[in-house]
Amino acid sequence: MKPWEAYIRKAVPYVPGEQPEGNRIIKLNTNENPYPPAPGVLKALREMNGEQFRKYPDPSANMLVEALADSYGVKEEQIFVGVGSDDVLGMAFLTFFNSERPILFPDVTYSFYPVWADLFRIPYETPKLDEAFRINPEDYKKANGGVVIANPNAPTGTALPLKAVEEIIKANQDVVVIIDEAYVDFGGQSAVPLIHRYENLLVVQTFSKSRSMAGMRIGFAMGCETLITALKHVKYSYNSYTMNQPSIILGTEAVKDREYFERRVADIVRTREAAKIRFRELGFSCTDSCTNFLFVTHEKAGAKELFEALKREQIYVRYFAVPRLDNYLRVTIGTDEEMETMYQFLTSYLKGL
Repeated sequence: MKPWEAYIRKAVPYVPGEQPEGNRIIKLNTNENPYPPAPGVLKALREMNGEQFRKYPDPSANMLVEALADSYGVKEEQIFVGVGSDDVLGMAFLTFFNSERPILFPDVTYSFYPVWADLFRIPYETPKLDEAFRINPEDYKKANGGVVIANPNAPTGTALPLKAVEEIIKANQDVVVIIDEAYVDFGGQSAVPLIHRYENLLVVQTFSKSRSMAGMRIGFAMGCETLITALKHVKYSYNSYTMNQPSIILGTEAVKDREYFERRVADIVRTREAAKIRFRELGFSCTDSCTNFLFVTHEKAGAKELFEALKREQIYVRYFAVPRLDNYLRVTIGTDEEMETMYQFLTSYLKGL
């Protein structure tokens, strides 16, 4: 090892879902929305010109913040925006988790949490979910340096009732509690109303799932003014211009069209509920998902072998080769046509077992 190599920060990176290329692919592995974004987004995209790219974007993304504040019924000073919810969450870890006590998050959850904790040298503990992949609030009533809960959870899709979420927040008012609501629009109960009651609560959401804008990288947090100001100070100490101008403009248009947003969410929920029935008819067990994906397992079909068989048919789902999850597949809800193609393959595959 060269002397300078000893001072390189070591990190085990997060592994994102595969991004295959091709025209006949059914991509159900990264929880993207199968529908296009709102018409106003596409219209604004067509009307963009070079002048909008020549200048620096507004570092406060004020246009987008105003639209979000109006939509969620909060003050502009209670909103922080970033480049996808990953950027917002990473900034929150860096800003709020600086004690010597370990932060807490479940053993089965979004796998970026331990990556950030290791990167920023934050100690952490992972209380174990029960056999049905549910959180026990009692596990979070002990001394800690902060709490992070994805609700609904990923990759299991299960949701914690708002009463239980509040129980955890109430028991941890000496630290910051982050509720990651990337999938909340598909059936979970949002903790946003609680930010007016608990100054230690930060709620994080994203445009990547329900608003069909994963490619634009827009995320945001809502909380009391003190938390938001602290996030901004860290952001402006690191990179003032994190959000580009197209994302600000197009994100604003997406927020404005609530009717389209609600209709597309309803379409996905309808397909998801039908998928639960179809999977069970095929012999799968699945969690009661409140997200835009299902977490499924089959007693006869091994998950890894099924994952590889689907991939050979250009049908991509997500497989996690880790303890407790290695016999499950996470299947994003696609269009009805995409789901039907997958069911047909699964029917044929399972008959051969």
